[in-house]
Order: sequence, then C-alpha cells, then structure tokens
Amino acid sequence: VFPRRLGRSKALLISLTLSVVFGVLVCVSPYPSVFIVMRFCLAAASAGVYVTLYVSRLELCEPSARLVATMLAGLMTWAGELLLLAVALGCRSWRGLLGVGVAPLTLFLSYGVPGVFPESPRWLLLSERSADMNSFSERRNSSRDVREDESFTGALRRSDVHITIPALLMSFVLQGKKNRNIWKNLCVLGFTSFISHGISHCYSSFRGDVRGTASSFYWTYLLSVCAGGGAWLLLWATVDRCGRRGILLLSMTMTGLASLILLGLMEYLSETAITIFSVLGLFSSQATASVCILFTAEIMPTIIRGSGVGVVLALGCVGRLSSPIMDLRNHYGYFLHHVIYSSLALLAVLSILLLPESKRKPLPQTLADGEQYRRPPLGRRRRDNVPLLATPNPET
Repeated sequence: VFPRRLGRSKALLISLTLSVVFGVLVCVSPYPSVFIVMRFCLAAASAGVYVTLYVSRLELCEPSARLVATMLAGLMTWAGELLLLAVALGCRSWRGLLGVGVAPLTLFLSYGVPGVFPESPRWLLLSERSADMNSFSERRNSSRDVREDESFTGALRRSDVHITIPALLMSFVLQGKKNRNIWKNLCVLGFTSFISHGISHCYSSFRGDVRGTASSFYWTYLLSVCAGGGAWLLLWATVDRCGRRGILLLSMTMTGLASLILLGLMEYLSETAITIFSVLGLFSSQATASVCILFTAEIMPTIIRGSGVGVVLALGCVGRLSSPIMDLRNHYGYFLHHVIYSSLALLAVLSILLLPESKRKPLPQTLADGEQYRRPPLGRRRRDNVPLLATPNPET
C-alpha cells in the first residue's frame, strides 16, 4: 500500500524506520509475549524494505539490465546470509545477535537525504497523471480541441492510478472477464511460490525426520544457503537465454522429481544418494522461488507491482508455515508433507504453461498493458497477410 500511495522512496524510508524501532524493541523485550509481537512487526517492516527495494530496482533499470541487477542483489543477499552464520557463531546471546542485525539498518536511514535514493520514474509518471485529474475539468472548458481532451481523459482512465488489489479482485468477480489475464498470472505465480517455499522443508531436514540422525543446525543452514547461492548463479547464466517461463518450468519439474524420488525410494537409497537428491531439491526449489518473484515484478503493471510482489511473497510465507506438519509422531508428518507437496508440484508444472514470457520486454505501466502479457494460443495457425486472389499476376 505504501509504495503505491507515497512512492518508492518514502515507502522505503518508512519501512527502514519501523525496522529500526521494532528491532530495538525486540532486543529489550522483557516478556515472551512482547517478544513475539515485536518480532512479528519487525518481520513485516523488513518485508516492506525488501519489496520496495525489489520493485524500485526493476523500475530504475532498462530491460537488458534488469536481470543483472536482480542477480547481483541476490548474490549480495547470499553473502549476507553467510555473514549471518559467522555472526551467529560469534555471538553468545540472542539479544546480541538481534542487535548486530538491526544496527546496520540505522546507516540506511541516510536514504532520506534528498538525492540519495532516486524515486521511480514510472511511479512519478502515474502520480503526475493523478494530479492532473483535478485540473482536467478546467482544461476541458478552456480548451478548443475536444479530441485532444478526449484522448487525454482516455489515457487517464487507462492508468487507473487508484486501483488496489481488493478493488481489482472485486471488479474481476463482478465483471467476469475484466483483468482476467492479470489475475491468472498472479494466481499461477502465487501458487508456484507457495509450493516452492513449502516443499523446501522436505529437503532441509530429511535426516532427522526419517533416519533419526538429525544433523547440526548450522550444517543444515549452510547447506541451504549454499544451494541458494548456486541457484542464483544458475539463473544468472540461463534465465536471459532460455527465458523466465522455461527456467521456471525446468526448476519446478526438478523440484517435483526430487521429491518423488525421495518419497518412493527413500528406503533403498544410500546416504550419499539421499544427500544428492536433497541438495538438488533445495537447489531447484530456491531457484523456483527466485524466478517467481522476478516474473511477478516483470509482468505486473506499475500501479499494482508492489502489491503483486507482496502477495507472491506472502503466499511463500504461508507455504513455510506448513513445516510443523513434519513434526508428527512416527514420521507420518514427513511423508504426508511430501505426498501433498509432490502432488501440488505436478499441478504447478502444468499451470506454468499458462504464463507469458517477459524476457527483454518493457515493464507494463497500466492494467491494459498488463492484459497484453499473455501466452499465445496453442491452436493458432499462421495466416497469410495477403489474400490468395490478390496475388499479383506474374504475366503482367
């Protein structure tokens, strides 16, 4: 909501300020209930920082540089996760660990200085159109060219600067086919993000759930972070060549296959094979989650881009909430988790075929632009541009 109404720069500054405030309150929480509430608020503010930075980065880059900027940011995130592991090994108290994590955020408050963090030109374009709506009636009365006024108001209506995700959903429910393509793309990507985040728990804790030899927490975290770094490097090398949809389809297929192999052949595989397929599943699931966010930011219109990315990330967090299922007794939770998510992964593979391709394409600005991002029908046949009877006679 903040990026759409206040702009990317102001929304980032507000999210950073809230992160610092709630981070300090988490460190000084005297009771567990206060700690849980403040921790929840800190996570929400941190998510706002992530979404705002992600959207601003894509809107400030040209189509050819969007992937490079996204991959560099992903690698910086991977380096930060490795640094967090080193800090966790060095800190002996959880309060010190949280304090070290929140302290650098105070340096980023310098983004509030004018000129440090530029505003997105796409959002400025929409905000200028919204401001011109108030003076349109006066300009129409004083203008001599009615056609120019009609074209101007048509552009303003197409911008739909005050649209929100709930309003978009209401218009889709009440008016049927309106904005159907945008909702289809958002639902497919949200569902894929839900599966990719939820199924990752099947690979990160396989030893403790099945073989009874629970590995170290730090080793599991290091394995997960390294798999994420490898996923970013693979995406950097392949996504711009093979396309977003192709890599998303490949990574989701690998995720489902790794889950099915571990589910059906767990008792017959060696420890080395289990480790290989688990790392493969972690690698492909994190690659799928990363492509989902990039895909969403590239095909959602500017007016709902931040909300669309937030919805996809929220569905991914909901997928992570299913991890307590794996703690059921007698290891039934592990197999139940695998069966459910493996079945949903196959459904996600089929739904990815409905997505368009956004490689090297301009970011959509309005809802009408977002509706144009669609997959061409499979049954479409190529037609000649010139009728057969209109072909020139070679004898003349």
